[in-house]
Amino acid sequence: MVTSPRPETPAGPAIARRAVLSGAAALGLGALVAACAPTPSAPPAPTAPGPAPRPPADQLRARFEATAKELTTPGAVMLVRSPAGEQSATYGFRTVAGTEPITLADHARIGSVTKTLTATCILQLAQEGRVDVGAPVSEYRPDVPNGKNIPVSRLLEMRSGLYNYSESLELNKSLDENPGKVWTPEELLALAYQHPPYFPPGTGYHYSNTNYVLLGLIIEQLDKKPLAAAYQDRLLTPLNMQETSLPPADSVAIPQPHPHGYQYGTNVATMNGEGLPLDQQPAAFAGRTKPNDVTDENPSWTWAAGGGISTIANLATWATAMGDGTLLNPTWQRRRLESIQPIDPANPASLGYGMGIAKFGPMYGHTGELPGFQSFCGYDPDKKIALAVWANLNAAPDGRAVASTIAQQLIGTIYG
Repeated sequence: MVTSPRPETPAGPAIARRAVLSGAAALGLGALVAACAPTPSAPPAPTAPGPAPRPPADQLRARFEATAKELTTPGAVMLVRSPAGEQSATYGFRTVAGTEPITLADHARIGSVTKTLTATCILQLAQEGRVDVGAPVSEYRPDVPNGKNIPVSRLLEMRSGLYNYSESLELNKSLDENPGKVWTPEELLALAYQHPPYFPPGTGYHYSNTNYVLLGLIIEQLDKKPLAAAYQDRLLTPLNMQETSLPPADSVAIPQPHPHGYQYGTNVATMNGEGLPLDQQPAAFAGRTKPNDVTDENPSWTWAAGGGISTIANLATWATAMGDGTLLNPTWQRRRLESIQPIDPANPASLGYGMGIAKFGPMYGHTGELPGFQSFCGYDPDKKIALAVWANLNAAPDGRAVASTIAQQLIGTIYG
């Protein structure tokens, strides 16, 4: 069982399965970076301003459908939004054995894309002078171990060193044995604090949901309202994102219409990697082994790190706002984008991560994963292209993150 980090590799952050975005980071983000970079050893080149590429809709649809089918996801949705218009497609059904097709209006859990909402709220508080991202987190949460040496910015950047509670055996056993449990933020932090840090603050990178639970609590403390209300007032209402929400901790409901969400294997069995054992993969790819329906498992353990729900159109709207700085002033938007640094200093082409935002070639954005769903949203501010994808299977039988893999293929098609 994973109780300490695996060695990091140039392909992406080495993190355990229960990190909400774990498979997306290790398999999806790393693959996207590799696909978009000009060479394996060089960072992605900036996109030159000019007309946005617009591949034929049938070409995008064919690549989307072929990849979704290959990955065995029951359903998936994609949307490309650019100055030339929108191109969208749906694939499959809301359930494994069902007949109701996925639609563009369907809602899905967006996992760690939620982190980008949390980070944007923190950066808004910073530009309002209400939080200092350079100040130690102990000024806001005195209970954080070594908090006097952890700047708030290190939480945003995943460089705090704080243990990721999602990697604990205790949490994963609970998700399997008591999937309806309602987790509180304080319980999640208590899990994290039982383990030593991965490294001294600022000396490494390790994806940790603990960072974003802390940031969510700081937002509630300073805004004096629940995190869901802060999202609504600061982000969702200004962008007219009426189909996006952070549900109450005791709710497993997803707004209608929505698909069921699926996962291969159990949480404990897949702690060390998303894929099924090699001898079980052929049956899953052939359709003889079906994924588990995990729609009604309580996602309260994700909260500010991954509890959001959205639609494909809202995801594209959010990707655009995140990439063009609609909700931040120019100074803070520039600071956010400039915060992106390779997670492996020895490999400039490794995944770049910053203040709640990542970079994949020409696109800024994030991926998200939790049992049952996987998502991607990104925006190219030069070409003004937004791409959003979600699927109702978090990982293929071989461990590939579904929406991230589809997005990789679509980015390759869009940019040639």
